Amino acid sequence: MPRVWSGLRPTLRYWMETEVHVYAFSVSANVLLSFFPFLIVIASITEHVLHWHGATDAIALSLNSYFPSLMDQWMWMGERNAHNGFISILSHTQFQWISVLLLLFTANGIFEPLEVALNKSWGCKTNRSYFRNQLLSLGLIFACGILAMLSTMLTAVTGWTGIPAGMTGFLAKLVFTLASLPISMFILFLVYWLLPNCKVSPVDVIPAAIFVGFLLEVLKYVNLASWVWMQRKMTMEYGVFRYSATLIIWSFFASMLILAGAEWSARKARER
Repeated sequence: MPRVWSGLRPTLRYWMETEVHVYAFSVSANVLLSFFPFLIVIASITEHVLHWHGATDAIALSLNSYFPSLMDQWMWMGERNAHNGFISILSHTQFQWISVLLLLFTANGIFEPLEVALNKSWGCKTNRSYFRNQLLSLGLIFACGILAMLSTMLTAVTGWTGIPAGMTGFLAKLVFTLASLPISMFILFLVYWLLPNCKVSPVDVIPAAIFVGFLLEVLKYVNLASWVWMQRKMTMEYGVFRYSATLIIWSFFASMLILAGAEWSARKARER
């Protein structure tokens, strides 16, 4: 027990720093801004580029795995159609280029405070220029988008197996969980390795990427277990903005875990 506490104490001390909270809130605000553009872009690809309705259904499944009633009450706006109710997407017959541009602008904002935080953890002397940060962020956005599409497609494939309808939903959720966990770990690895503006050994960040990816999966189930109670409290406090507030709060917790993983990996590397 003393050894565990001695390992956790520096992380808890790190979480108490004011700057860390500033970074986490900045990331969570940009997550909120980029959430719906990302959703529209990825669903537009499945509907209007791939013409794959099963993949669109898989997107709805993945969202329900994180936010159970958000799809019903926020995304569908009280309506449903033949393909899980993506009204704002399926009502258009063309790919949504404006959503792509908005996504690139808002998602870039996620990586700016992350780079500053990781640079401080690793002791990098300077931050990247705004232009270089945007270029790297753009590359990470495309990498994350491709990996998210891969997870969605793996989930959608379960609808092609000829499995009885009663089993398809369960298997789709199982495939989504099995696919999303290693993919999220790999995304974290890319962020921890490439985002700091100094040389970072891949070996130093692999343990943190794996452990934080696992903790984020646990955080998802904490969200699911507390969803009904949380939404009741959010409705009382925030009214029509309850889902926005919920997304910011859980993004904040996720950001704190990601930042703690970066600080832990940098501290361990210095100790070695």
